[in-house]
Amino acid sequence: MRQIVLDTETTGLEPRLGHRIIEIGCVEVIDRKITGNRYHQYINPEREIDEGAQEVHGISTAFLADKPLFKDIVEDFLSFIRGAELVIHNAPFDVGFIDHELNLLNQQNNHMGHICTVLDSLVLARKMHPGQKNNLDALCKRYNIDNSQRDLHGALLDAEILADTYLAMTGGQTTLSLGGHSNDLSVDSEVVTPRKVNADVDKLKIIRATRDEITLHEERLSAINEISGGACLWLK
Repeated sequence: MRQIVLDTETTGLEPRLGHRIIEIGCVEVIDRKITGNRYHQYINPEREIDEGAQEVHGISTAFLADKPLFKDIVEDFLSFIRGAELVIHNAPFDVGFIDHELNLLNQQNNHMGHICTVLDSLVLARKMHPGQKNNLDALCKRYNIDNSQRDLHGALLDAEILADTYLAMTGGQTTLSLGGHSNDLSVDSEVVTPRKVNADVDKLKIIRATRDEITLHEERLSAINEISGGACLWLK
């Protein structure tokens, strides 16, 4: 399963008022493992940035002056995300801006729904934690995700933090601790060689689950599957 955790930064809040994307950050996740494959691009929006937006992300119009236009990067961007499930926090915002950019270019398939499926992690968080704060900072605190570098919003940094948060929210183990050492289960993870078993040692006693224990286990998996929107791997 290939997922792309995505975030954008923009010149303002409303594409219908002419606001544009200025940064895209994407992190690839395959079979619930962060692969290290990323897409990151700053974009010249061909307009000024609202003062309020610049206070949030710290990106200036002058900084973007020599960056490519969206039309120059659109093919590489779409190639990176095509066919994946996008994981986006407050997806209507980012998807709305991307659709707006595609519409400006008169793209044949000018709607993200034609290119990818989308999972809104904010909707998922609200189902899991009703009545609580579910912005990215609140989720980082709840799931012990380090966001100490997040003084300002940035598309790639926020996508990286969201990837860790999403995996924690949906119960995925992203690291394996053996002998006091933490081994990252990513592309370059260390291979652990199992120790040979002494054939002369008596066989271990097998204690099988009772019917009641199996029932409780199945009920727990169903609950996990429901709150994760059908993403419980043990039921696949």
